[in-house]
Amino acid sequence: MTNLNNLFIMNNNQCVDLEHWPINSLTDEQLSQKAAQGDSQAETELVQRYGRLVRACARPLFLAGGDSEDLIQEGMMGLLTAIRSYDPGRDARFRTYAEICIRNRLLTAVRAAQGGKHAPLNYSVSYEPPLFDGTSAHLFSSAESPEDVVIGREELKERLDALKGQLSELEAQILTPYLSGLSCGEIAQRVGRSQKSVDNAIQRIRRKMARSFSSGVSSES
Repeated sequence: MTNLNNLFIMNNNQCVDLEHWPINSLTDEQLSQKAAQGDSQAETELVQRYGRLVRACARPLFLAGGDSEDLIQEGMMGLLTAIRSYDPGRDARFRTYAEICIRNRLLTAVRAAQGGKHAPLNYSVSYEPPLFDGTSAHLFSSAESPEDVVIGREELKERLDALKGQLSELEAQILTPYLSGLSCGEIAQRVGRSQKSVDNAIQRIRRKMARSFSSGVSSES
């Protein structure tokens, strides 16, 4: 049981006062309880823990034509919404709830950007970075039904396969960790290149992705 007023929890059948625990030793759920009581340190800790998830959710949309910083800011707003509205009494882990809030906020931003001014954002790309083989990929427009999404998966798989064929060795090395939410510094260290080289490779991947989607849309019209 949990007492939100005094922030006591039951741990191994003992009543534990969260106020006397180091912030970085608390679980996400415990931190959310403290954040709900106005603890700014707890909120900051959760923001730091989930920064990579925000980047991982936003980066496929960036490759599809969005603005990286704007999307990350939207994702962070979704994370803050999760921190401030999470109910530990519900049967869901904080991480699950946070990811839903982040993705919903990003999708709302994509929908708001639709139209001629931001045409590339009319499509959002979602796939699990470790499975960048097209098997778990799907392409959807915000106006499409779930049935349309299923129909479009095979088409996107073909586009992703074609994109992979256009990537240089360095670009292929960078893509998966980039989509996983690693920072440019972390990626640079992993592949043994400078951050500038990594950033340049990401921009090239983005241009190739844009051309892939542009040619696909043109062929359908």
